[in-house]
Amino acid sequence: MTRDATTVGIVVGDGAPILEVAVAPRVFEIDHSGRGGPRFRVRTTGERPGPLETSAGISLTAPLPLSALDEAGVVVIPGWRLPGGPPVAPEVLDAVRRAHAEGATLVGLCLGAFVLAEAGLLDGRRATTHWLKLAEFAASYPAVEVVEDALFVDEGEIVTSAGSAAGLDACLHLLRRDYGPEVANTTARALVVAPQRPGGQAQFVEQPVPPLDAGDTVTTAMRYALEHLDDPGLDIARLAAAANLSRRSFDRRFRDTAGCSALQWLLHQRVLRAQHILSTTGLPIDTVARACGFSDGVALRPHFRRVVGVPPQTYRASFSTLPTG
Repeated sequence: MTRDATTVGIVVGDGAPILEVAVAPRVFEIDHSGRGGPRFRVRTTGERPGPLETSAGISLTAPLPLSALDEAGVVVIPGWRLPGGPPVAPEVLDAVRRAHAEGATLVGLCLGAFVLAEAGLLDGRRATTHWLKLAEFAASYPAVEVVEDALFVDEGEIVTSAGSAAGLDACLHLLRRDYGPEVANTTARALVVAPQRPGGQAQFVEQPVPPLDAGDTVTTAMRYALEHLDDPGLDIARLAAAANLSRRSFDRRFRDTAGCSALQWLLHQRVLRAQHILSTTGLPIDTVARACGFSDGVALRPHFRRVVGVPPQTYRASFSTLPTG
């Protein structure tokens, strides 16, 4: 069967989040033919016949059987049910494998990436999913190269995205890639969203300070560091002294305990504190930097951008809890 590039097939899974289910139909229902662009035909199918229950308890009934996917040049698997639920039906796996073999573009939104991985289509490829499930994704599918800090990953004929709103980013990217920026921008304006968001999903990841057990020498050094993060003179030699260890022993013990170097951990904690201050105060960037042990905003910015994915000012604009107006 010949697949049509402007026919978009969507597979709704039982237990899927309703927001992820709605992303692709909303993006691809917009008609661009008046400007010489594409007009898509959306074909929504269910993993099985009959009503499907979303994670919100709202029942949906897909109008078409899985066989409708055989017409689609783009096949989208929205956010699926949580891992550990009922296995993906063999009919669904066969349908997405067949679509891939016949040249369709496959899109896994959020936990939809698990379906593509279960079908074996992500082996040896880069892919992402929601940050809460990245570790489970990597453990379940070791042949997949998991990208942790990305809103979406484009591997040509397969695209995967992070959670919820990142599905919009992935679908807009697909429009931009295949039909040009005008189509993507027109769609973004209709949805009242940014046509292309900066940064990756690291800026949204909850990264609390880990619990520190008393009595361990590395824990002692970590506590000392957290109490003196604003001190620009705090360095690894002082942390080793706080742990009452030689520098060499401390470096080895710290890496064994934390899984990274003491310097990496210290810089990360300083950036975490900067995130908190940026989101809860209106302090100038230089003041924020000094409160975290950096000499000024210039010294803070490259470390902040490396860890979070966006500059401090962009992070504050997105996550400030201060009232506006």
